[in-house]
Amino acid sequence: MKNLKKTLALLAALAMAGSMFTACGGDKGTTSPAETTKADDTAETTAAADSKVELPADTGKTLKIYTWNEEFKDRLRAFYPNYDAAKSGYDAATGKVSGEKEYTKDGLEIVWVTTPSQDNAYQNKLDADLQAQADSSDPIDMFLFEADYALKYVNASASMNVKDLGLTDEDLAGAYQYTKDICTDADGALKGVTWQATPGLYAYRRSIAKAVLGSDDPAEVQKAVADWDTFNKTAETAKSKGYLMLSGYDDSYRVFSNNVSAPWVNDKKEIVVDANLMKWVDQTKTFTDKGYNEKTSLWNDAWAKGQGPDGKVFGYFYSTWGINFTLLGNSLAVKTADGGKEEVGNGCFGDWAVTEGPQNWYWGGTWLAAATGTDNANAVADIMKSLTCNADVMKAITEKTQDYTNNQPAMEALGKSDFKSAFLGGQNHIALFSAAAPKIDMSKISAYDQGCNETFQASFKDYFDGNVTKEAALENFYTAVIEKYPSLKKPQ
Repeated sequence: MKNLKKTLALLAALAMAGSMFTACGGDKGTTSPAETTKADDTAETTAAADSKVELPADTGKTLKIYTWNEEFKDRLRAFYPNYDAAKSGYDAATGKVSGEKEYTKDGLEIVWVTTPSQDNAYQNKLDADLQAQADSSDPIDMFLFEADYALKYVNASASMNVKDLGLTDEDLAGAYQYTKDICTDADGALKGVTWQATPGLYAYRRSIAKAVLGSDDPAEVQKAVADWDTFNKTAETAKSKGYLMLSGYDDSYRVFSNNVSAPWVNDKKEIVVDANLMKWVDQTKTFTDKGYNEKTSLWNDAWAKGQGPDGKVFGYFYSTWGINFTLLGNSLAVKTADGGKEEVGNGCFGDWAVTEGPQNWYWGGTWLAAATGTDNANAVADIMKSLTCNADVMKAITEKTQDYTNNQPAMEALGKSDFKSAFLGGQNHIALFSAAAPKIDMSKISAYDQGCNETFQASFKDYFDGNVTKEAALENFYTAVIEKYPSLKKPQ
């Protein structure tokens, strides 16, 4: 991680030219109004950053937040102290909102602008609206972004320095360093904060582990998945006993893509297909041909069904949010009785556990950014401080939802405590996550990760199914990703 800031600065200079800054309302050399202090005023700026920031009074009637799914909505509704649950019709037991509108306790209406992230749709919507921000009578106040395209917004004038909102180094002292490094721009300004950290593990079915290995103990299972050669041998054993090591084509992808030697795009704007990505291709082709997977694709119905009671899949690679947000959901059923609904176990609740897996890796993460031009800076700052800087709030999020939160001391304490997850058969999975989180390395990220990752995975499915050669699949990838990012080119 020690070279990450230098790498981010270099990537920013290379990747941010042209259309991105146009979409975000500036050019390559532009900084936000919050970042206009000149280099010779560094000492004064540092002193000001450590003092109390006086923000102008909020004048907006709506708090407009841009996101792509329900995750942050759930966190804000359940854990933001200034959320008006009664006026919004929020039911804490079900997590549902019955009111037509949502409000803070200050009477500010919360407006969610939600666009799915697939095929860059969320970014395209956000970019267009950020471009119109200066002329809007109802500007964007806060927007969210993921690790796969963090650099695009961190190095843009559209996002504010969080210190100009009053967040201090002391406020953020407990955060994992990588969550700050990834959101620090080329000039050293922190442009986003997050309530979560996202190390990844291998989640497996206890009952299947017993059938295949004779034990469901995480330490024993880890021996069977400790490296890729061992993992592949265990896949062969699982197949011989009627089980599948993975569900489909995409399951191990992030483990390989997080351990590449270089970013997707080099300083010549050439697309770099790392050798480790081709190892994923070769492994997935082998698993498909030998029947070690069931040929599903990430998020589809068959993939989700494999996590249910009739599933034969040994395990899934999941990061922190995946376990509580996705795997848990796929392991619950909804029973309707007397007009009411109740979530009940479907036979898999308690039959899961986690272990480290072959390599350290991460997946995802959601950061909050204040939009330059917000007319509700105080409200945005309060949300950021409450949900990303308050150790008690973050610990409560973990205890109540099993999400892994971005406070290293709190998570390490939970990992050493008697905390147990009923869903994971009584395991304290926080201990494994807290060991993995400090090892996260985001030095190989680029501004093009979402599009490149999605296109690479999609392009090779025809190869896995035997419809095209490996070489043809690679050419199809280059064609598709250059169509998505016209400024990029194939390597010479």
